[in-house]
Amino acid sequence: MDEKAAVVALSALAQDMRLRIFRALVGAGPSGLTPGVLAATLSIGASGLSFHLKELLHAGLVSQQRNGRHLIYRPEIAHMNELMDYLVAHCCGGEPCAVGAVSDCVDC
Repeated sequence: MDEKAAVVALSALAQDMRLRIFRALVGAGPSGLTPGVLAATLSIGASGLSFHLKELLHAGLVSQQRNGRHLIYRPEIAHMNELMDYLVAHCCGGEPCAVGAVSDCVDC
């Protein structure tokens, strides 16, 4: 991933409703969700949802597939993993990090 793609993805997620949509799709996993289910779950109107899904599609964070009369939206986990890898690429000067999981943190 390059810097421009990272900025586009981070910009897409830097809006509360888009972040909620993405998290809902991640929670649904590979089966994805229809716009109707997303709208009902997140209490958002169809036009607002459409706008936010378009931004997430543009950023490569979700995919869209037609299934008969329905559209199915799925999270693009591979793209999100690329973003995470980009963000931590120079972590700890290239050495393995000594930081463990949050549950392992004694000072937290």
